[in-house]
Amino acid sequence: MTIITESIKIRSRGENDMIDITESTSKAIEDSKLEQGIVTIFASGSTAAVTTIEYEPGLKTDFPKMLSRIVPKNIEYEHDKTWHDRNGHSHVRASLVGPSLTVPFKDGRLLLGTWQQIVVVEMDTRERERKIILQIMGE
Repeated sequence: MTIITESIKIRSRGENDMIDITESTSKAIEDSKLEQGIVTIFASGSTAAVTTIEYEPGLKTDFPKMLSRIVPKNIEYEHDKTWHDRNGHSHVRASLVGPSLTVPFKDGRLLLGTWQQIVVVEMDTRERERKIILQIMGE
């Protein structure tokens, strides 16, 4: 088995920005020359998350609204009392969705559904430069 570690750099516009990295991930697999295996996509940082979604305008609006209902911005967070950076909700939201995702690939292609894309969701209150780690394992 071969293990290849790559990274993707992205720049977010801040809270609720959703960035499609499916093409970049596919390119990394293609460049690896591996035929089958898995790729783990990991957001380095505690206020970003990785998931899959149908990357279309309606869901790009619905997803942040759902997070706002589950983890409201306008309540008290202990994190904010400690650090005074007003992004306690960002940390909780990112933890809820999760920092990583594993996707299988075969014949050098991701095994995603027809309408399924890999996205990084920015939860922090400000724009950020993010490093997304790809660990590709296979043969």
